[in-house]
Amino acid sequence: MDLNEFTSGKISLNQYVHHLAHNGVSFYVHYWGVIPKHYNNLLHKHSFFEVCFVVDGEGEYIDDGCTYPLQKNTMFFSRPEVLHQIKSKSGLSLLYVAFELIESESTEEWIRIMEEAKQYSEVIIDVKDDTTAALLWKSLLIQATKSEQAFFEEMLTNLAYSLILSLVQTFVSYLHNDNRDTSPKTASSLFNIAKLYIKDNLSQPLKLTDAARHLHISGRHLSRIFVSESGISYSEFVQNERIQRAATLLKTTDLSIKDISEETGFKNVHYFTRVFTSAMGSSPGRFRSLYIDLKATTYTEGKVQKQLLEI
Repeated sequence: MDLNEFTSGKISLNQYVHHLAHNGVSFYVHYWGVIPKHYNNLLHKHSFFEVCFVVDGEGEYIDDGCTYPLQKNTMFFSRPEVLHQIKSKSGLSLLYVAFELIESESTEEWIRIMEEAKQYSEVIIDVKDDTTAALLWKSLLIQATKSEQAFFEEMLTNLAYSLILSLVQTFVSYLHNDNRDTSPKTASSLFNIAKLYIKDNLSQPLKLTDAARHLHISGRHLSRIFVSESGISYSEFVQNERIQRAATLLKTTDLSIKDISEETGFKNVHYFTRVFTSAMGSSPGRFRSLYIDLKATTYTEGKVQKQLLEI
C-alpha cells in the first residue's frame, strides 16, 4: 500500500469523521493520520487511546518502559496516560487513529470494557493483510479519496465506525468473554436459507435431496435441522408453506383453482383440494367464497356505519 496515495483521504477523514455512535456506544475521534515516512518522536503520553498500524518499515515502540520491535503488519496500542515513543532509523509507513469513549452516550458495559482496556498489557500485535481491521482501514482510506461519489460521508462514517470497533476487538476482545455461547449458529443459518429456498420455489417438487444439495449438506442433516429448528419434519414444513401460499393466492388473486394448485406445487387439482380441505377445514372454492363474502360484509357494514356517522 503506497501511503502517498492516501494523504488526501486523511484530510477528508479529519474533516468529516469525528463522532461515531451506534447501538449503545459512542466514540470521539481526535485525529486520523497517514505518514509515508515516520522516524522518531519524543517520549510522550495522551489522554485518549491511539492505535497505529505499520504498513511497511522497521523500528521499535517503547511503552511504559518496555521496548517492542516494529515491522510490516504490526499494530500497536497506546493507552491513556502511558508514556510511549516510536523510533525508526529507516522510517515507518504508518496509519494511526486517536479516539476515546464518550461515556455519557455509552452503556455501562462499554464503559467497563474501555476502563479495563486501559489496564491491558498486550499492546502490540502482528496482523495479516487479510485481517478485518487491516482490510477496513484500507477500505476507509480508499473511500476517503472519493469525495465526489454519492453517499460519501455516510459510507465514510460507517466504515470508520466499523474500523474503530474492529481495532478495539483486536486488542481487547478477551474482555468481552462472559461465557456466552459465541459459536456460529450454523443450524439456524442453514434453516433460514432452506426456508427461503422453499418459499421461492413452491411450484417445484422440492424434494429433501434437492434442498440438501442446494445447501451442500446431506439429506439426513437437513432433516435433523428441520425437526430441531421447527419441531416438524421437512415434508410437513413444505406442505404447510404450500397451503399458506395457496390460501394467500385464493384471497388476493383471481387465479383459477387449477393455476393455484400448479403455482403451489401440488400434483393435480384433486390432490390439492383434498390436502387443502384437510388443513383448512373447507375446500379451496368455498374458502375463497367465504373470504369474499366476509370482505364484502365488512365493507358494507363499514359503509353503513360511515353513513350513520354522517347523518
